[in-house]
Amino acid sequence: MRRRRGAAAGAEQASELGTKRRTSTESSEPCEKKTKARQITLEDVCNPLKTQDKKEPQKSEKPRICLQTLDRLREFCSDSDQPCNRVREDSFRETESPNLEKCPSIIGRSSQLKNTLPSWDASPKVAQKEELRCDLSQFSASLKSYENTQNTSDTNLNKRTKSIYTPLELQFIEMKKQYKDAVLCVECGYKYRFFGEDAEIAAKELNIYCHQDHNFMTASIPSHRLFVHVRRLVAKGYKVGVIKQMETAALKAAGENKSSLFSRKLTALYTKSTLIGEDVNPLLKLDDSVDVEEVTTDVPDNYLLCICENGENLKDRKKGDTVIGIMAIQPTTGEVIFDSFRDCASRLELESRVLRLQPVEIILPSSLSDQSEKLINSITSMRLRDDRIRIERMENLHFEYSHAFQLITDFYAKEVPDTTGPQKLSVILSLDKPVICSLAAVIVYLKEFNLERMLYNPSNFKRLSSETEYMTINGTTMKNLEILQNQTDMKTKGSLLWVLDHTKTSFGRRKLKKWVTQPLMKSSEINARLDAVSEILLSESSVFGQIRNLLCKLPDIERGLCSVFHKKCSTQEFFLIVSTLSRLDLEIQALVPVIHSHVKTPLLQNALLEIPELLSPVKHYLKILNEEAAKTGDKTQLFKDLTDFPVIRKRKEEILDVLSKIQLHLLDIRKQIKNPSAEYVTVSGQEFMIEVKNSHKSSVPSDWVMVSSTKAVSRFHSPFVIENYRHLNQLREQLVLDCSAEWLNFLDHFSEHYHPVSKAIGHLATVDCLFSLAQVAKQGDYCRPTVQDNRQEIIIKNGRHPVIDVLLGEQDQYVPNTTNLSGDGERVMIITGPNMGGKSSYIKQVALITVMAQIGSYVPAEESTIGVVDGIFTRMGAADNIYKGRSTFMEELTDTAEIIRKATSRSLVILDELGRGTSTHDGIAIAYATLEHFIRDVESLTLFVTHYPSVCELEKMYPEKVGNYHMAFLVNEEESTEQKGSEDEENPEFITFLYQITKGVSARSYGLNVAKLADIPEEILKKAAHKSKELERIVNMKRKKLKSFAEVWKINDSQELQKWKSMCEHEDERKDSF
Repeated sequence: MRRRRGAAAGAEQASELGTKRRTSTESSEPCEKKTKARQITLEDVCNPLKTQDKKEPQKSEKPRICLQTLDRLREFCSDSDQPCNRVREDSFRETESPNLEKCPSIIGRSSQLKNTLPSWDASPKVAQKEELRCDLSQFSASLKSYENTQNTSDTNLNKRTKSIYTPLELQFIEMKKQYKDAVLCVECGYKYRFFGEDAEIAAKELNIYCHQDHNFMTASIPSHRLFVHVRRLVAKGYKVGVIKQMETAALKAAGENKSSLFSRKLTALYTKSTLIGEDVNPLLKLDDSVDVEEVTTDVPDNYLLCICENGENLKDRKKGDTVIGIMAIQPTTGEVIFDSFRDCASRLELESRVLRLQPVEIILPSSLSDQSEKLINSITSMRLRDDRIRIERMENLHFEYSHAFQLITDFYAKEVPDTTGPQKLSVILSLDKPVICSLAAVIVYLKEFNLERMLYNPSNFKRLSSETEYMTINGTTMKNLEILQNQTDMKTKGSLLWVLDHTKTSFGRRKLKKWVTQPLMKSSEINARLDAVSEILLSESSVFGQIRNLLCKLPDIERGLCSVFHKKCSTQEFFLIVSTLSRLDLEIQALVPVIHSHVKTPLLQNALLEIPELLSPVKHYLKILNEEAAKTGDKTQLFKDLTDFPVIRKRKEEILDVLSKIQLHLLDIRKQIKNPSAEYVTVSGQEFMIEVKNSHKSSVPSDWVMVSSTKAVSRFHSPFVIENYRHLNQLREQLVLDCSAEWLNFLDHFSEHYHPVSKAIGHLATVDCLFSLAQVAKQGDYCRPTVQDNRQEIIIKNGRHPVIDVLLGEQDQYVPNTTNLSGDGERVMIITGPNMGGKSSYIKQVALITVMAQIGSYVPAEESTIGVVDGIFTRMGAADNIYKGRSTFMEELTDTAEIIRKATSRSLVILDELGRGTSTHDGIAIAYATLEHFIRDVESLTLFVTHYPSVCELEKMYPEKVGNYHMAFLVNEEESTEQKGSEDEENPEFITFLYQITKGVSARSYGLNVAKLADIPEEILKKAAHKSKELERIVNMKRKKLKSFAEVWKINDSQELQKWKSMCEHEDERKDSF
């Protein structure tokens, strides 16, 4: 009986619920009221006994589903028809959804209810079942009508948890659909929030807390720390989007959508190459209270490189040959570089360009040739994660010529705001097809970041590899000579750039890096640099000291100018850049008379004298700005004279009008509260409040609104103040929007002077580089090289390795060596000698001195004469390349094949131990044949290091062109004798290295001496020494027999033959006795 009563009560409540739901659905009340009504009736279902006494539940109580009641409802529906089952399931699903946010525990219970609750075995009478079915059918009908109203909002449901997404979450979902590959930071008041997977990434990479909130995991950062965290995420290789609120509180309150969500928009995207804008600007943060270390150190270059392949025919594709086009863009400095070249399967040409540019981001088509993929993988895998190159894949469609042609035509004909669009288009279309395809992909990519403006002027595009202008230094040579970074830890220290870099500015450092990787080939240009360096070094005029002081402590004005050009700079950054440029203009202008009289070299004089003229427009923009407002970022007070800004002037007049009305209203207030001294007060940002003592509150009119109070006083707004204060706030916020729009127009106007100002900064960078090279020349025993065109020679007297010389310092002197290579005489040096004797250091020294001379630098030698070299090619070291699937010997021969293809008679070729990766006979054969090819056919200046004595025989064949040399050493015979034990026991010889290049061939390499230095165990060394002597005896015996056989072949007399026979027998007897 009790069970039936409970069931009947439940059915009654269900029927009542059905009625209530119908009325709720039929009414046209807002959605919030409907939800509230559903919650009330749900409470009735959950607590049937409680509702008999109290019909309305308390607001503070959370609605709960009574397990017993739900179980009984299940019992009544278990034997019913299929519709009732659906009613029960739907009812639970629908009642769960609207209450998920307030009662998250229900999510966990849904599965529990289905699986773990015991099913009660009850068998009520058929008549009662029919009655209940009727009642539940009403419940079902009400749910059907409710479902119809909810069909339109199905998209607002989280399909996993069946809960409703909040408006902010829905807004985020819409944004995420557009920017799936970006980590989004969403501005929410005073902080930026991450949602879902982005929050988990942020928590992991930024070490911040992540937690569940409604339907998503979420994490947040303070808004003033945005630049730090964005830079950290970008450094890890992520694309980061910043979403900001587009509405302000007062304007929204006055608008038609005042009850809706704040509108938000993606204002910036950042990756490693596009880290530009006030959100991440490192220029001014150094002056703020934020620690300098928290700003990620900027790399000197941050190139975005796009690579496009064009396999012209099937045969080439099968061989792996292809034509490659590249576009390299540096958005932070506005530099655009392009190149196209034919490359073989080894992809050495592409590798050379990637290593020279050192990009931070590469754009690739979705499908690339296997050879190129292997190269990219090998380059990216070498770096640590924070330093790893970011790879961006784009659809192949963007790299197809027909699509690229159409896109570029539209871009330059329609989007570029200039009448010279057609001329610019003709310049672009004259480029090679793979370059055009790369450019199209770059345009599409940069549009995401609003950085495409830098591509508007094709006349600024520069070709990377110009064989007539610059010496060829391929990627292998750059690595082997350690020009940009050492091979130990891939850092700058220990490289040629490290030795030469004494620059004072960031933009000077970037230019010097270009100089180092692109040595000049015209002696006139080289000597112009050397003249300038000599004048700075030798002149006693104080003007050079003053110019050098100008360069100290300059911000990175090149990147700052580019930030202005892209209209992504803050007022603080703009003021810093413009004030710095204006100061430089004035100070150099003051030095103009002294420069005319004391600076003689054309390169230095022209660069310095052009700067004031190029920077002259900058002063005008500085005069317009209010310094204090610019430094604080207050755009409303930014412009001193509002004559040129009528919109701002009008808005400010309207604000003053409202303020005067409010001020006049104070007289009426004083009369109303009978207090002639009453004044407006401002507390916690609330303005125009009247403060009244609590004892005098009775004098305050009844229609005044109390804003705040304390024990002693209360503060009020009069109706007039409320209305005008609201209007005032709207005007103020509108003023901010107007000022922001005018600010962008102002930056646009300044950008007209971008190219002349950029040229001036280029001149400053040149001056900085020349001063840096002069600083290098001040080091001890450096000389000015004599550089000549059309002369094939490298003559160096007592030269030193520039890097080792600096690393050793004054304590350990580097042993100098002389080199004399000439096209007319000896042009090939075959260098032998013991291991660790200094052969590799010597040949690197010759190459680096040649590079330094053609850069325009002094060199570490007593005298030096360099005939201009068109390229330096090297084959050094022994290392396999797993990513490319090449063994050590394959790497060796691939490099050699490239050198054979590219070297000319004006090249310097360096081959270090060619042929050592295979068997002795094959190695000697390859080394011999290759060297003979360079001697006879290529006729280049060649340094050939070998441990094969047979190769040295080429000197006899080409005595005028080839010389044999070795690194000198001393065999310490006394120590070797002391160590000798029994007569049968052999010990390795101990030698002393002299590190001096000497004429002649070294018969042995003394590898056991190096084994001893490396601490190989003594017993192994003795065994090796014994085996070495044994093998040496066998070889000598064979040589002697061959020599003897050659002699007997020439004998014609029988007596002579008998004499030879007896001599051989005597020799055999002596060996037997031994």
